[in-house]
Amino acid sequence: MQPFAQHPGHRPALVAVGHGSRDPRARATLTRLLDRVRELRPGLDVRLAHIELNTPLLDDTLAALAAEGREAVLVPLLLAPGHHVTHDLPAALAAAPRLRARVAEPLGPHPLLVEALADRLAEAGWTSADSASAATGVVLASAGSRDPRSAATLRRIAADLGERLGGTPVVAAYASAAAPTVPEAVAALTARGRHRIAVASCFTAPGLFAARSAAHAPWTAAEPLGAHPALARLVLHRYDGAARARTALPATPARELASI
Repeated sequence: MQPFAQHPGHRPALVAVGHGSRDPRARATLTRLLDRVRELRPGLDVRLAHIELNTPLLDDTLAALAAEGREAVLVPLLLAPGHHVTHDLPAALAAAPRLRARVAEPLGPHPLLVEALADRLAEAGWTSADSASAATGVVLASAGSRDPRSAATLRRIAADLGERLGGTPVVAAYASAAAPTVPEAVAALTARGRHRIAVASCFTAPGLFAARSAAHAPWTAAEPLGAHPALARLVLHRYDGAARARTALPATPARELASI
C-alpha cells in the first residue's frame, strides 16, 4: 500500500460521513457544520456523504473521488464505534478499490465533544447552580448500538461530562438497540433523589431519535451538537490523526478499525 502524498497541495479530501435522516433539518445542520470546518481549514476539500436516506450517498462520493484520482479520509460523524463504523464504512471502501483512503476514529470520546455537550446544556438552561445542586442529574441520550464498544464509549463520555459538570451524575441512555432507555435512565436518577433532570443530546443533528429522547426530558433537553465550533475542531482533529497514519487502508477490516 502506498503512503498518502505529503505535499500540502495534495492533502486527502475530508469526507464527513453522516448516517442520513428523513428529517430535513439533519442535512442542513451537517452542511453548516462542514462550513465551519472549511472556515477553520481554508483550501481543504471537505465533502459530505451519507450512509443512507440522504444524498450524496457515500458510495457515490467515493466513486467520484476515485475517478478524480484523489485520496480521502473518512471522518464518521458518529459518536461511538458500532456497525456503521466497523462494517458499513470498510465495506464502502472495499467497493472503491481504486481509492486510497482511511477511516478516522468516531467523534467520541474526546474533550472537545464534552465541551460541545456542556455548552448545549448551558444553552438549554443549565447553570453553575445546577452543577452544585444535589437535586440535578443528566441523561446522556444517544442512538445506541449492539456493539459493546459503543456502550463503553458512551459511558466514558457520560463520566467525562459529569466531571465537567462538577460531579453531577450523568447516565448514558439509548434510543434503540441498547439499555437503559432514556425513560429508564430518568427513573434511575429519580430513585437516587435527582428530580431536576436534563437530557443531553449526544447526536450530531436533529432526527427521530434525538426528538424521541428530548420528549422524555422531565426538565429540559439540549439541542443536538450540530454546528458547534468545538465539534468542527473535533472533525479536523480526527481527520489529522488519520491523515498522519503511515499507510493507506483502502479496505480496512472491521477488526482493525479500533487501532486506527
